Amino acid sequence: MKTLDSLKIKLFADGADKAGMLELYANPWIKGFTTNPTLMRKAGISDYQAFAREIILAIPDRPISFEVFADDFAGMEHQALEIASWGSEVYVKVPVTDTKGAPTYSVIKRLAQLGVKVNVTAMMTLEQVADVADCLAGGPRPMFLYSVAESPTPDGIQFHSCPGPWEMLSATPNIELIWASPRELLNVFQAEASGCHIITATSDILKKLSLVGKDLSEYSLDTVKMFYDDARQAGYEIYSLATSGR
Repeated sequence: MKTLDSLKIKLFADGADKAGMLELYANPWIKGFTTNPTLMRKAGISDYQAFAREIILAIPDRPISFEVFADDFAGMEHQALEIASWGSEVYVKVPVTDTKGAPTYSVIKRLAQLGVKVNVTAMMTLEQVADVADCLAGGPRPMFLYSVAESPTPDGIQFHSCPGPWEMLSATPNIELIWASPRELLNVFQAEASGCHIITATSDILKKLSLVGKDLSEYSLDTVKMFYDDARQAGYEIYSLATSGR
């Protein structure tokens, strides 16, 4: 089994809980951070800009992505330029289409030409990967290309297929491919094997990194002890209906 020391893929944390983000910031394995309006809303954040600036001050030296939420192209560009001004390590997440399905390629290309570090999100097809790669070619390095790991549809991106999306980026060294929305720790190793540069995962998955390389017999015993201790601490008992009078 691979060890964390042998991993070449970069680990990013995906979330919007400040305490959790700072805890992961103290972990040298975590090389960057991503978030989005949905995660921020779930975390109860009401002031988008205030939260973003607070996090950037607390985490000033690692890549961190914040997303535009305008739905018109002019509004997206305006928000992107404002977000980009918040810090040198800030990446601007731009959805691959607007809510009507119109590709945002013109916005992405314009931002790349202006030197904005762009993180393109919600991509599901190889066609989208190819089109976005054309938009970002020649832009700032690195320029993140954000993809969804597993599409629920048969024609979605398949990271184990050949040719894969990473092979489409061989001529664009300024672009890095992100495996997003992993569902289990195993996806970290699958992402590396498939050629992705980065994987971004929520804290519940990243916290399991400490299990990598652990002796399985030892892990088995620890699990048994955990169940036993939790049952005792909860004060659980099992009564015989025949003797308890119930």
